[in-house]
Amino acid sequence: MRVYISVDMEGVAGVVHVDQTRRTGHDYERARRWMTAEANAAIHGAFDAGATDVLVNDAHGDMRNLLPEELDPRIELISGSLKPLSMVQGVGAGFGCALFIGYHAGAGSRAGILDHTFYGRVVARCRVGGRDFNETAINAAVCGSHGIPVALVTGDGTVCAQAREILVDVETLAVKDAITRYAARTLTPIVAQERIREAAARAVQRAQEGAFAPFQPPTPMNLEIDFVNAACADAAELVPHTERRGGTTCGYAAPDASTLVQVIQAWTILAGSTMV
Repeated sequence: MRVYISVDMEGVAGVVHVDQTRRTGHDYERARRWMTAEANAAIHGAFDAGATDVLVNDAHGDMRNLLPEELDPRIELISGSLKPLSMVQGVGAGFGCALFIGYHAGAGSRAGILDHTFYGRVVARCRVGGRDFNETAINAAVCGSHGIPVALVTGDGTVCAQAREILVDVETLAVKDAITRYAARTLTPIVAQERIREAAARAVQRAQEGAFAPFQPPTPMNLEIDFVNAACADAAELVPHTERRGGTTCGYAAPDASTLVQVIQAWTILAGSTMV
């Protein structure tokens, strides 16, 4: 079985503050090593369960965080941005399952470490079909459009609960529990890595047994984003076929999940250009 792994940073054990997740932060170099180690744990677990090959996508920030020289040499890595499918670039037919490592709660969550959806400076809330969608749901829909189920989500307890609510049948592993947006009770990195390896092996084994179904929301996918201010919505409205639905809200009827991701990227990049 071919296994796809998308790795974010906010949901990594020990990470609780933006200072750890931004390249300019004092603790960034330490956090990127934890992120790389959790990626390796998932990789090792996938191979333990019989994966034939593994593709890893760096899915955080500028998407140049994972340390290639420290990753298992059996994998291939996608690094850098922009990427048309962003956090799930490279996913496609032929993969048996996807694993989401180090993920975080969606924008507007209570007690979710560094909760946001794609671009926290501009997105206050994201909905698809009238339902709150976080990055787990959006990326799972892209995977699902290729017939690929998400078998594992790791991060804090809040994103794990959201993953179970949206995907229903999915393995989850909480490596920390948020107290507030910037505080958590967390496993140590080494313990988190051991548990991720075990969870990844279990998830891949279950995927090989056909335990998981692809997440396939109905199309068209009715996207709505509430931006943090009207200037952001003004900029997003420049994208053709965008519908302005309120002072800070834009909507779009996406024909498929890949278009959904591309519209979100276009909106948030344009909206971000208004922030001074």
